[in-house]
Amino acid sequence: MIRQLRYASIRALAAVISMGLGVQAFAAEPVVPSLAQPGLCKGGDGTAAAFGGRRTFRWSPEALQYAKAHPSDPAIAPAYKGVMTRAEAALAGPTYTVVDKSRTPPSGDKHDYISMGPYWWPDPSKPNGEPYVRRDGEFNPERATNAFDVSDLEAMSGGVEALSLAYYFTDDPRYATKAAQLLRVWFLDPATRMNPNAQYAQGVPGRTTGRAEGVLDTFRLLRVIEGVGLLAPSKALSDAEQKGLERWFGDYTAWMRTAPNGREEQAAGNNHGIWFDYQLSGFSLFARQDAVARQVVSEAGKRRIKAQVAPNGSLPLELSRTRALHYSYFALEALVGTAEFGRCVDLDLWRYQTADGRGLRAAFDFLTPYVGREASFPYPELKPQEAAGEALPLFASAANAYGDKALADKAAALAARYPNSQTHLVLTLAKP
Repeated sequence: MIRQLRYASIRALAAVISMGLGVQAFAAEPVVPSLAQPGLCKGGDGTAAAFGGRRTFRWSPEALQYAKAHPSDPAIAPAYKGVMTRAEAALAGPTYTVVDKSRTPPSGDKHDYISMGPYWWPDPSKPNGEPYVRRDGEFNPERATNAFDVSDLEAMSGGVEALSLAYYFTDDPRYATKAAQLLRVWFLDPATRMNPNAQYAQGVPGRTTGRAEGVLDTFRLLRVIEGVGLLAPSKALSDAEQKGLERWFGDYTAWMRTAPNGREEQAAGNNHGIWFDYQLSGFSLFARQDAVARQVVSEAGKRRIKAQVAPNGSLPLELSRTRALHYSYFALEALVGTAEFGRCVDLDLWRYQTADGRGLRAAFDFLTPYVGREASFPYPELKPQEAAGEALPLFASAANAYGDKALADKAAALAARYPNSQTHLVLTLAKP
């Protein structure tokens, strides 16, 4: 009797397989699907083929072309004016380098980047304040002093971004020339360049010389990899310099993937791990390492969304913070960025979903009710109005990805609330 039942089970299983279902269909791990239709971004070449040789990855050629042709459009003008003001300041400003800081890194090499963890403060009970103690969500201004490099990294990256946009909008070579100067000094000149590592980033006085969390500091370079592409028609960078920049980012991605601090950050289970993926996928595309970018995005569904997004769309590890809404948007920003870079390698992270509903769409559904009602967010948030400003590019991207009116309505409301946002210039805002 048992043997007959066993044979019957085997026959039933064979019938299922013959129907094209198979055993794995019932327990298969969801995978990141391929794009239904290829986009403008083509791997490490970015949008160059569709955008006159300008190699961007996330910035929309359509949005940029519209802004260039219609700078007086009321929906464009405030953001356009803001970028041009920033570009003028960068044009008149200095170049930036890691070698002029007042503190020497533990390596003894001023070319190594160094910074301090943002939420660490002197311990008033200790004579010299060390070891520092953590105050979550409270920024220590000591981090922004000339003892460290993060302020210069911020200024350089923001300057390249603004100058490249100003060059594209005006065709004035002065902006491209200054952007190229900033890039040479920070990345290329042997006397002033940053070594491609973040070994001593986000150290804590009295505790450690550098932490895995410091890899997050270099998210600012995501602005650089977009801006460089807009400079291409100017020839402000030689072919050798362009290759030098790509080599620098290739070396940095190698450090991210092999150094202990990089590997620890990659293994992080909160927003730090997601931002690692966002950076690694973008920097790999810029370095023309398409296979690395594709691997990062293909693993992001299981490694990040399944592990960090709850079935109701919340990100539980971010809800435990003192600024839960900010960190929810911050983590989502990196997931959105990774999804957008995924389009360059024909992967659609936007449509990854687990059997119990975990996905990017669920994350937006969780946060949507609080757009315009940030103070009602039912978790700790020290600065709800500041958190609101982070939402516009996320909802704009989601509305485009899903073609969803409710998301487009939220993006439109945020766009009206934040007319100066650069999002108006670099992303296409879907019509509600």
